Amino acid sequence: MQIQHISAITLFVRDMRQSVEFYERCGFDVTFGGPEAEFTTLQAGDAFVNLIENDHYRRTHWGRVIFRVADADEQHNRLISEGIPADAPPKNAAWGERYFHVSDPDGHELSFAEQL
Repeated sequence: MQIQHISAITLFVRDMRQSVEFYERCGFDVTFGGPEAEFTTLQAGDAFVNLIENDHYRRTHWGRVIFRVADADEQHNRLISEGIPADAPPKNAAWGERYFHVSDPDGHELSFAEQL
């Protein structure tokens, strides 16, 4: 058996309404739960993000989640038009991706990467 890709990531959030709005603006659709729920699942293509409301957690540096996109520049422009700032504009990496990063309302780092 081989692992093919990450199916889902689950993140603790302080404000479900704010987090659901952010992920919808990134291009995800709610498939379970929603702004009033304690647990929400959002989907974009084959990628799932689960959100669990927990206003007592302490965030520490955890890394990043990387979502494959068809066009990094298009995704970057979409997020900018939605008012979501990127850490820097898309750039090409030596390992064959064009990528950029954003942070969600709780500081989780998201990377959007196009395979070159």
